[in-house]
Amino acid sequence: MSTILVASGIALLASILFTPYLIRLFTRQGFGQEIRQEGPHTHQSKRGTPTMGGVAILLAMWSGYLVAHLTTRQGVTASALLVLLLTTVLGVVGFLDDLIKVRRQRNLGLNKTAKLVGQLVAAVLFGILAMGFRDADGISPASTHLSFVRDVAVVSFGVVGFVVFSYLLISAWSNAVNLADGLDGLAAGAAAMVLGTYVIVSFWQHTQDCTLQAVPGCYTVRDPLDVAVVAAAAVGGCIGFLWWNAPPAKIFMGDTGSLAIGGLLAGLSVVTRTELLLVVIGGLFVVEAMSVVIQVAVFRTTRRRPFRMAPFHHHFELAGWPETTVIIRFWLLAAICCALGAGVFYSEWLTAAGG
Repeated sequence: MSTILVASGIALLASILFTPYLIRLFTRQGFGQEIRQEGPHTHQSKRGTPTMGGVAILLAMWSGYLVAHLTTRQGVTASALLVLLLTTVLGVVGFLDDLIKVRRQRNLGLNKTAKLVGQLVAAVLFGILAMGFRDADGISPASTHLSFVRDVAVVSFGVVGFVVFSYLLISAWSNAVNLADGLDGLAAGAAAMVLGTYVIVSFWQHTQDCTLQAVPGCYTVRDPLDVAVVAAAAVGGCIGFLWWNAPPAKIFMGDTGSLAIGGLLAGLSVVTRTELLLVVIGGLFVVEAMSVVIQVAVFRTTRRRPFRMAPFHHHFELAGWPETTVIIRFWLLAAICCALGAGVFYSEWLTAAGG
């Protein structure tokens, strides 16, 4: 528990203190956000706000994780490092995307092929390594089975199928968080809640680890405590960044942050065996992504738009809701989804434990 507290505390301080430096640096460099012309007209005033703030979240997360291990003298684990690696690689992809936007002063960065390749490399690397590292008990960070709260035995992908599944999962979640990052503080606040839920999930798995104690309902997972440390460090990083990203935002996380956080959520779901449960916990991001899918599908078939604009948060902006109202109400929805997901997780454990 002390490692979790240290990781979150150090990450929080690092993010709060380092973000203002990034704001000044990116402002001097002219790394300002370009706003798409077809978006809500109220967003045009945000043009020029420094972007790529996801750098602060990544550095804070790494700082929190490493300092926590140095102070507690506990060794790092394969599961945690793989999740951090996945998050960082996707953060680099997002950084390149943001850099092209600000250099060319347009709202389009990497083309679809380049972004696809970046996500593919990150996902394949993660999938192969997650299946390759096995501990003394023969447990790898990932499982070839589809998982809800634990492995679903009847659904198995095989190694190759798992790598393909990893790509689909990581691509979907990185894009979902990216779509939700359209209002000041919306993505950072919602992500902090989802990550906080994963601190609870992975820490609970640690207390009920089958490799430590053979009790009814225990979990066969790899390195759950260290995974909780990663999630806690990410929570601290997101909250510290939110201090400066809350409306009116002094800096945006950009694709650097949104792609990284989406990959982080996907990675956490894999190593905790909760890929399907993440759909519940991260329900807000699912709704945001589905609103875009529905908007495109309906428009292509009927030439009508079911929403004033997608992603979904823009629909309410154009309906006359103030931006802060949309953000707070969406945060409430995110909190409800997290509470529901945590409840489902615990109720399943009670059933498995015979409670």
